[in-house]
Amino acid sequence: MKNLKKITLAFTLTASLAMTAFIPNADAATQHTVKSGETLWKIASKYGVTFNQLKTTNKLSSNTIYPGQKFTIPNTGVSASDIDLMARLVHAEAKGEPYAGKVAVATVILNRVASKDFPNTVSAVVHEKANGHYAFTPVQNGEINKPADAEAKRAVNEALAFRGQGSGSLFFYNPKTAKSDWIFSRQVTVTIGNHRFAK
Repeated sequence: MKNLKKITLAFTLTASLAMTAFIPNADAATQHTVKSGETLWKIASKYGVTFNQLKTTNKLSSNTIYPGQKFTIPNTGVSASDIDLMARLVHAEAKGEPYAGKVAVATVILNRVASKDFPNTVSAVVHEKANGHYAFTPVQNGEINKPADAEAKRAVNEALAFRGQGSGSLFFYNPKTAKSDWIFSRQVTVTIGNHRFAK
């Protein structure tokens, strides 16, 4: 019986470690070997780190890279559970929207985290309530509990890589269905698909 417990514990630990190893944004330092055709931007987007973070961490003085080079991927500062939460919100909010729109929705979340006018964590931004209603409809109706697809996950990583750039969008809405006069008063930054982004 003791041996069975030891085997079960060892299997559980091994499975847990294996799962962590396959999350590109896990907190542990990740190594990446450059493949033919990759660019610094593609690598940064894959792991959800900024272009400049990738260059600084690896002490790169130019943007030229070569197949076989090994890079250390810096910690994104965003946990794997927050990345999953963002991807589920993007999936629910931007299903059927262009890929750029999905990246823009994820960017709104990150911009809110960085803004003094909103909570300072991903989870708090996603679950924020005002006047008894959640800021994001999928949190209100439970759609956020559905798993994200691969494109939503990729969009979140690209938004993480794009952090600090862009036009500072803090809101998005569908002008055909929005009922708030206030949202129409915000400065529009871009329109992508059915969504209008604003700050």
